[in-house]
Amino acid sequence: MRIGTLRRSRGHEAGSGISGTVRLDRRTKNLTKRLQPGDIAVIDHVDIDRVSADALVGCRVAAVVNAAPSISGRYPNLGPEILIDAGIPLLDDVGKEVFAKVKEGARVRLEGNQLLTDDGEVVAEGRLHDRPSVAMAMADAKAGLSTQLEAFATNTMEYMKRERALLLDGVGVPDVATQIEGRHVLVVVRGYDYKEDLHALRAYIRDYRPVLIGVDGGADALREAGYQPDMIVGDMDSVSDDSLTCGAEVVVHAYADGRAPGLARVQDLGVEAITFPASATSEDIAMLLADEKGATLIVAVGTHATLVEFLDKGRGGMASTFLTRLRLGGKLVDAKGVSRLYKSRISTAALVVLVLAAFVAIGSALAVSAVGRVYLDLLLDQWNSFMFWLENLFS
Repeated sequence: MRIGTLRRSRGHEAGSGISGTVRLDRRTKNLTKRLQPGDIAVIDHVDIDRVSADALVGCRVAAVVNAAPSISGRYPNLGPEILIDAGIPLLDDVGKEVFAKVKEGARVRLEGNQLLTDDGEVVAEGRLHDRPSVAMAMADAKAGLSTQLEAFATNTMEYMKRERALLLDGVGVPDVATQIEGRHVLVVVRGYDYKEDLHALRAYIRDYRPVLIGVDGGADALREAGYQPDMIVGDMDSVSDDSLTCGAEVVVHAYADGRAPGLARVQDLGVEAITFPASATSEDIAMLLADEKGATLIVAVGTHATLVEFLDKGRGGMASTFLTRLRLGGKLVDAKGVSRLYKSRISTAALVVLVLAAFVAIGSALAVSAVGRVYLDLLLDQWNSFMFWLENLFS
């Protein structure tokens, strides 16, 4: 049963809309940390991306109210379609004034294209999306995709000029204590399908024991899956305190000018950290660090691999992501590719058969040799003595 249908079936009369507790935040990823099932999420998110939409669906919100356009038309972003398919109503482009008119924790009601307080006051009004409206907006966005590709090419050239020393020669990559040279590295981002990918890679992780690098919240994802991260890389805005203090080496992503807003938080926890100044994204600097320190293979979990995903990620980070992948070349493998191609070196069934075959071989050798027959006779005598003792014990 879809979430929207479920909410409507719980005591709401026809025409009464969807009621719930409102939660507000201009940053969607911060809001998802405190959302509860049945809440109405108020966000300010131009072009809702897939990761944000998946997080909202995972929180089982009753509805989403967006102060900004959920599909601006710049590119075909994936988020709105995910929300609609999950049965979550999406009230779109209501204006930033909603943040001043609604208080955190208040009870509100969504009726049609309006958001109302419990006493009936209209606090926001916008466009209520459905499948046809999202499909039409997506079609319009695809028509303008060429413009975004041109902007992408321009951004790529500008980024290349700024970071050519890092990309070509590894200048600026800090020294780390974690031993990476000659090993596989698993870079985990809490992004697309990260839970499924980590589950599928269990045999690979067990057999190869790669260096585990969590990018911000990716460290929490590793720990939730039962692993201990070796290193945490990022600006430290979406990783928990527990993960930061788990013993992993911490590399704080800093701006190109050296400012590192996340460093203070790490130091307040009493954790030592080093900084990595770069204008690239956190997931990209994690991969560049692994490559520069001699990783033989880099497996990416939850990262972006296709053109649509690059666009959905946001225009600012596309250039670094694209050029980082060019730099790494065949050394970088997506987790889905590894899980499809890699099989455990020894399956459980094969191991059981091997053990049984070993016992059969040992038994056969004992049965045909003189020394073996002596041991078997002694064993038989011991068994008979044991059975005789049991009979006397219970007689």
